[in-house]
Amino acid sequence: MCAMILQKRIPYPIFPEKRLPAVTPLDPTTWIDVDDAYAAQMAERARLLAEHPMDVVASTPGAEPVLAELFDFVLSALNNRPGFKRSDNTVTCPDGRRVALDSSDVLMTLGQLVQEDLCLIMKPDGASEHMLAAAVLCFPASWRLGEKIGRPLTTIHEPVAEYNDRIAKGVQRLFDGVQPDRPLWRFNVLYYDDPVLHQPRSAIAPRAMNDPQKAPFVRSERQCIQRLPKTGAALFSIHTYVVKAETAAAHD
Repeated sequence: MCAMILQKRIPYPIFPEKRLPAVTPLDPTTWIDVDDAYAAQMAERARLLAEHPMDVVASTPGAEPVLAELFDFVLSALNNRPGFKRSDNTVTCPDGRRVALDSSDVLMTLGQLVQEDLCLIMKPDGASEHMLAAAVLCFPASWRLGEKIGRPLTTIHEPVAEYNDRIAKGVQRLFDGVQPDRPLWRFNVLYYDDPVLHQPRSAIAPRAMNDPQKAPFVRSERQCIQRLPKTGAALFSIHTYVVKAETAAAHD
């Protein structure tokens, strides 16, 4: 069993909860967060990447140019984050680890640098909807990367009950309209009995919803949406916070 990994707090007010898609403008220099659980989360990410790479990393044919842009995009963002130090071939991380930079294995490399899971969303030529083209997803909140890779947004969100046709159209307009110089962010609030970060679950066996008044843990994802300027793909990043329920209430 993995050790319990919790943050001391969620760094934004989570109540009252907002309806989908509930996005607000993002300061582009802040989308990478290094919080008090960085070292522990990164150790768990390293374990998952080493032991279960097929479960947490995936890409579709033709995603190579977008992955190349993502590699440069994340490394450039690290220049603005204290605690990271880059040399020609390595990055020294806030927890002291040195990660070799391998541009031929973008997702595996970036997955060892930041707490954020990184999902690349692309709209194929002639398609009406964006699809999940590539991702490093170590901390899924009750979904499986293998079931969603290469699938359109509406399918990705099955079986989310509140993701109806109206919301689906709004989310598609969001991904169509996000501009390179105007990133956005949103958050969700999830209630769990189990604080484990890696919680893959098949769409055919959805998680039973926990009573918000009784669940011992609150899980919140800070989701940032950014347009990559060269390829036009969207980067959907997910920073996962898990705290005890009483902690979430105390910081509201």
